[in-house]
Amino acid sequence: MRLVIERGELLRALGHVTSVVERRTTIPILSNVLLKAKDNKLSFKATDLEREVVEAVGADVGQPGAVTVPAHILHDIVRKLPDGSEVEIKTDPEKERLTIAAGQARFALQTLSPEDFPDVSAGELTHTFDISAADLKRLIEKTRFAISTEETRYYLNGIYLHTAKSGNAEALRAVATDGHRLAQVELSLPKGAAGMPGVIVPRKTVHELHRLIEASGDNVSVGVSQSKIRFQIGTVTLTSKLIDGTFPDYERVIPQGNDKVLKVPNAEFMSAVDRVSTIASERGRAVKLNIGKDKLVLSVNNPDGGSATEEIGVDYGSTALEIGFNARYLLDIAGQLEGDEASFMLNDPASPTMVRDAGDETALYVLMPMRV
Repeated sequence: MRLVIERGELLRALGHVTSVVERRTTIPILSNVLLKAKDNKLSFKATDLEREVVEAVGADVGQPGAVTVPAHILHDIVRKLPDGSEVEIKTDPEKERLTIAAGQARFALQTLSPEDFPDVSAGELTHTFDISAADLKRLIEKTRFAISTEETRYYLNGIYLHTAKSGNAEALRAVATDGHRLAQVELSLPKGAAGMPGVIVPRKTVHELHRLIEASGDNVSVGVSQSKIRFQIGTVTLTSKLIDGTFPDYERVIPQGNDKVLKVPNAEFMSAVDRVSTIASERGRAVKLNIGKDKLVLSVNNPDGGSATEEIGVDYGSTALEIGFNARYLLDIAGQLEGDEASFMLNDPASPTMVRDAGDETALYVLMPMRV
C-alpha cells in the first residue's frame, strides 16, 4: 500500500473513527484502525464490537492495499504534524510496518493483519428513512440527560426510539428515563419509518452520534433492524448494536390528571434553584418549592450546611402546595426548555409532576418528587 493524503483530511477522518476505539482492550486488534486504500480513496474503520465507525476520504493512491495500525498513536502522530503538510503512507509487508512521512518527520508503526479485523456490518435493515441533522440532534439533546447509568436496569441505558400516535398523526418519538425523571420528544414521522421496530439506542452510541452530527448540516440516513441501527452522516457511517431488552411502558408514569398549573419565568427560576441549592447536601440535593398564589418560595435546609430561601413571582391560582425535588434534576429539565416560561402540572407532594415547554409543544418532561 502506498498513498499521499493531505494532513487535514487525514486528521478529520481519524478524529471521527478513533473515538470508538477503547484505549484498554484485551483484544489487540480492537486497538487498531483498519486502513484500506483503493480507487483514489482511503477508507477507515474502527470498532469496539458494539459500535463501528467507517469513513472514506480522497487520497492519491499509488498502490492499493489494506493494513491495521494502532488508532490512537496514529491519531496523535497526525495531530502533531504541521498544518497543510502532505502525508505519505506506505507499508513494508516484510517488516510488518506502516511508515508515515511528512516533511522531515518519519514514523514506523507495528501492523496487524487486516484479515483479522472484525466486521460489525448491519446486515439487512428493515426500515430506512432520512431525518435532518438538526431534528436528530434535537431528539438527542432533549432526552439524553435522562438516560440511566444504572447497569442493573440495562434496558434504561439508552434512548427508546419508536413510532407513536400523537393526536391524529404518527410521530417518531424519543424517550429516556432513569426512574427519577423522564424526557419525551417527538417529530413528524419521516417517510419510510412507519412500522419500524421500537429500538433502544445505547448511551455510548447516543453520545458518539451527537458528536458526529455536531458538525454536520446534512440529512442523516437512518437504517433500523431488530438488532442494529445505522446512521449515515455525510461521509461517515456509524453502525451500532441495540440494547436487547424491553423498554418499560413509560406512558403509565406520565400523569394525566394534574390540574394545578404553575407557570414560572424559566431563566429566573433556574437562577433561583441554582442559588439556593448551593447549601444543599451533596447526597440529597433536595430543594423545597412552597407554592402559593402568584408566588413561589424556594428553600433548602441542610442541618450540616445552613439554610437558604428565595422568592420569585409566578402565575399560580390553585390551592397552596409544598413539594420537594432534586435540584440537579430540576436544573437538567429547565435547561432543556426553549421558551421563556415553564409550566409545571402538579397534583400532590407524592405524585409525579409534568413539565411543559412554552417554546416547544413536542417535548414533555416528568419529574418524581422527593420527601423534604
